[in-house]
Amino acid sequence: MIERHVTFHLHPGRAEAFEAFFRAAYGPALARQPGFLGAELLRPQGGAETLVLVLRFSDDGAAQAWRESAEHQALSPTLKAMYQSSEVRVHNVLAVPPEAVRSG
Repeated sequence: MIERHVTFHLHPGRAEAFEAFFRAAYGPALARQPGFLGAELLRPQGGAETLVLVLRFSDDGAAQAWRESAEHQALSPTLKAMYQSSEVRVHNVLAVPPEAVRSG
């Protein structure tokens, strides 16, 4: 399992629109992706113009398939219009409590 942590530095005043877009379009599209295991959208304390999207996939191949999918390509322009810059960190998940694991 891998996690992708994507930090978005938003254009001023775009946090609410970003959250709404994630709930209405981006999150549901992710949920349809094979190998997708879960996601959270986080706001760092004191970081009104920064959001962190944590994405979990079964493996690198599933994450790459999402990035290359027609749905992701269609949603990307709307997403990109809301942020100034982003950083991605990819982590291999080494241990998860058994009750926290979802099958994908």
